[in-house]
Amino acid sequence: MRKLLPLIGTPSGSHPGGRSAMTCRFRCGDACFHEVPNTSSNEYVGDVIAGALSRRSMMRAAAVVTVGAAGAGAVGVGQAPPAGAAPATAGTTPAADAAAAAARRKHKGARGLRFAPVAPNTTDAVTVPDGYGQNVVIRWGEPILRGAPAFDPEKQTAKAQAGQFGYNCDFLALLPLPGERGRQLLVANHEYTDEILMFRGYDAANPTREQVEVAWAAHGLSAVVVEGDRKTGKLTAVSRHQLNRRVTVTTEFRLTGPVAGSKLVRTSADPTGTKAFGTLNNCSGGVTPWGTTLHGEENFNQYFANASRDTDKRYGVGTGASERKWERFDKRFDVAQEPNEVHRFGYVVEFDPYDPESTPRKHTALGRFKHEAATVRLTQDGRPVVYSGDDERFDYFYKFVGSKRMRHGSSRAVREHNLSLLDEGTLYVAKLTGDSPALEIDGTGKLPKDGEFDGSGQWIPLATATAKGAVSHVDGMTAEEVFVFTRLAGDKVGATKMDRPEDIEPNPVTGKVYVALTNNTNRGVGSNAKADEANPRHANKHGHVLELTERWNRPESTKFAWSLFLVAGDPDDPATYFAGFPKDGVSPISCPDNVAFDPYGNLWISTDGAQLGSHDGLFGVATRGERRGELKQFLTVPKGAETCGPIIQDRRVLVAVQHPGEIDGASVEKPASTWPDGPGKHVRPAVVAVWRADGSDIGV
Repeated sequence: MRKLLPLIGTPSGSHPGGRSAMTCRFRCGDACFHEVPNTSSNEYVGDVIAGALSRRSMMRAAAVVTVGAAGAGAVGVGQAPPAGAAPATAGTTPAADAAAAAARRKHKGARGLRFAPVAPNTTDAVTVPDGYGQNVVIRWGEPILRGAPAFDPEKQTAKAQAGQFGYNCDFLALLPLPGERGRQLLVANHEYTDEILMFRGYDAANPTREQVEVAWAAHGLSAVVVEGDRKTGKLTAVSRHQLNRRVTVTTEFRLTGPVAGSKLVRTSADPTGTKAFGTLNNCSGGVTPWGTTLHGEENFNQYFANASRDTDKRYGVGTGASERKWERFDKRFDVAQEPNEVHRFGYVVEFDPYDPESTPRKHTALGRFKHEAATVRLTQDGRPVVYSGDDERFDYFYKFVGSKRMRHGSSRAVREHNLSLLDEGTLYVAKLTGDSPALEIDGTGKLPKDGEFDGSGQWIPLATATAKGAVSHVDGMTAEEVFVFTRLAGDKVGATKMDRPEDIEPNPVTGKVYVALTNNTNRGVGSNAKADEANPRHANKHGHVLELTERWNRPESTKFAWSLFLVAGDPDDPATYFAGFPKDGVSPISCPDNVAFDPYGNLWISTDGAQLGSHDGLFGVATRGERRGELKQFLTVPKGAETCGPIIQDRRVLVAVQHPGEIDGASVEKPASTWPDGPGKHVRPAVVAVWRADGSDIGV
């Protein structure tokens, strides 16, 4: 009988697995507990997808040698090793078992994934494979600007926080720093604040102005130079470097593209409609080929109060007071007083980390919705294509195809040209279709007869922005309305409702695009849409990953093929699927969120709110070859934390450990975690670097 990687039960007092109510409250404003904003009659993704068209053989799995789930060597700093799992085998006889074991010793996994997988656990630490080291690169509150004081959580001020690393880091980018040997430039998003874990004795009903202004300063972005240790993979922040920078809720931004100057974004503070202040709830993002970073404004709706319009309802903006009560201290967060301020959030932000004097931009041509990410791929003639998901149950995913070509060089003229690339082009939304028998999809996740969940789709144009103006492709909506109320445009053209589209990223090796669909527990519940081929399970609490292939592998194509690459969950559950790889050789995974790639084209997946009783983590999975679908857990994060912003380099992996200790009932006075600095210290979100102790490449 095969032995599965163990699933961890819920010890008393530990994080039970899954996102806590506290996280839901502060991160997304309890989005999943409110009415679904999308009330359109559009088909759900599987309602129009009949099923599998390709006949790629599931029999391939029988020829693939399974990989042992040796997690016993995984250790967390300052913690005892978690219980390991016995190696798994697929053989049914002693001889077959011996042959499989010999094959495992010879081939320990796909190149880039040759490490002993970490076993599921509930350890209050960052747990990494045996033979790997780690360090905390930078924590919330560490000073990065000149004049910023050392972190003192008992005496925190807005002025101090504005010069310190922000809270709840999410997306990470690590950029080259020419001329400074051993140094790189780290850029981080700061998605949201949890005031209960920041301030001792915090009164949620009556926050003080100082607390609110500290929170404003703790949002946004950080740029900080980091230096690598020559003997290890350790990274250390270089404080007060000239390129270090903070962007906050009060930083000036430039609105660009088709909405700039529109009456829909004019406010009393900015009657021109071209200058916005601040960025909110930056989740994932991307790095551009021209050397800037992109950042998606996601759950911006939760910061605004007293909304009443149907357009606000479609975006989930509340009718009463906001959770943080910011509207008490700045009227721009009160929709009743400043109805257009909310229209200035929900965009993709572009940031130039090499120019500390530059003004960040909000690119309205990429549409306004809850952007989880913004990742770039160039066409053959050098035009940018940007993919982005709208992180909401039953909402859509999009791409933008630019009309201007990237220029090469480092002159100011070239840089200014490239900074305008995302202001002209066409915005599309995805529609998925298919034609296989619906009777083969029964809600259990059982594969259809051909052994795969797959189909085809098209990109539907919404609007095109040019230097001379913008044109709408949606009946009954102007171009400005399409770009400001993009969700409504998607409704009108019949876009396909998806299960929380989060990070979307093209594989730099193969060109295939991967879409993380985190979960949707409403699937098949009550009057909600039933299971279908693209969403094959009722009450889908574990999520799945979609693999999309653009026609002719050209990113500007308007047609694509798709398949479900992973259907997440316990491998012992028949509802799961790992691209046809034998399930006794994979790690359990739940709730895929951010994705990234290593130099070999393997997909790396970080999770958010895992529903298997263990902590969230980072996983690597082969996307091609005979080991396609082989998924292995690389690390886990501490109690209450989420794994974010993965970066996988040749010899280093970086992750953002977001909201550690964010467990119901926790507070500064009663912490649920002691990470990263031990008992008696504030729990602090941080960036962690992981490397191989012998100095070799990761997973090779």
